[in-house]
Order: sequence, then C-alpha cells, then structure tokens
Amino acid sequence: MPCPDMHPYLRPLKKQWTGLADPVKAAGMKAYLLDQFDFLGIPAPERRRTAKTFYQANPISNYTKLENIVKECFSLRQREYHYFAIELFAHHKHLWTPASGELLEFGLTTHSWWDSVDHIGSDWLSDFFLLFPACIKPLTEKWNRSDNIWLQRSSLLFQKKYKTATDTKLLKKYILHLADAEDFFIRKAIGWALREYGKTDPAFVIRFVKEHSLSPLSKKEALKRIHQ
Repeated sequence: MPCPDMHPYLRPLKKQWTGLADPVKAAGMKAYLLDQFDFLGIPAPERRRTAKTFYQANPISNYTKLENIVKECFSLRQREYHYFAIELFAHHKHLWTPASGELLEFGLTTHSWWDSVDHIGSDWLSDFFLLFPACIKPLTEKWNRSDNIWLQRSSLLFQKKYKTATDTKLLKKYILHLADAEDFFIRKAIGWALREYGKTDPAFVIRFVKEHSLSPLSKKEALKRIHQ
C-alpha cells in the first residue's frame, strides 16, 4: 500500500527499503549512535547503492521540489532517510543557488550528530562555498559565533578539502574564537582542520600550534601526520 502522507517521490524508495530492513542490524546501528536515532537496518554499502540507483533514475528538475523532499526525509524517524536526503541534495548541485545556504543550515541543525554533520560537510559545504564564495563569510561567520556546536564545527571544517585554496586568515580566526571551547567535537574539529591543512603547509600548522594555546586534543590531532 502506498503511504498517503509521504511525498510521492519517496514512496517507491520506502517500499524497496522496507523489504531490505533488518531489525537486528537496526538495533546495532541505533546503539552505535548512542540510541539517538532509529534505523531500518540496511548496511551502508547496500543503502548507498540503492539510494544512488534511485536518485539517478529519478532526477529532480525543480529546486522547490528538491528542498521539500530533503526536508521531508529529515522529518522521518529512520536515519537512512536523513542520509538519503544528504546524498540526494548533493546529486542535484546544478539546482543550487546562493539561497541554498538556508537548507544547508537546516540540515546541519536537524537531528544533528557527527555522522550527519560531517556527511553534510563533505557532500554539501565544500562544493557550495566553492560555487558561491560570496556566501562564505556571511554564513560561516554566523556559524562560528553561534551557540550551536554543529554550526561551529562546520565553520571550522568547511575548508578541509581546499588545500592551497584555504583562506588561512579565516581558518585562524575561527579556530582562535573557539580555542577555549570544552566540547569534544569542537576540540577535535580544530585539530582535524589543522591536520588537513598541514598536508599542504605543515610549517603553518607547526607554527600555529606553537604560538597559540590549544587543547591537548586539538594539538595532538593537528600534528598527528606531521613529522617534526
């Protein structure tokens, strides 16, 4: 039976995924994320494969429709639909506009945990800010100074793929603003951001760590791959 309250686009996917669901695996997945989210119990490789096949076979040509589907996916209980929303939106980069920043923030702050936030960081943020560089400072400045740790974490990590294109002044500014944060995920993100840039300019990272007061975790992560 079709689900009358679900967007028509998602109904065939729901039918397919219901057939692949495994309650035993779902319990293990839920426990792994500290019982915060329900799961269907579809192993990640199978979930990614079926999701990719589905959205490639069912392209979306209208941004409003895409946004509505993404938001509906995030309204569903099972975590697999949240992952699907992230991958679906990334697949439709050709529909993005500068106004898509609002949906980025929605994704980062809805059912937030490291798995979804870092998935969005990899699949949305890096490409969005490369496409629309004028959006970088307005959005990431707001995130860095917000009270939401996931927005803060994203302000630190959105450049992690940029290599020589990294804005080091911005990276430094955002790290120093959060250097005294006690949250594990922020301290880890500071170190991760520096470690990634250290692959491009290790001298910058070594100097930065020496000159500024960072948590032991941030320092350890920053220097993990650098031979001094």
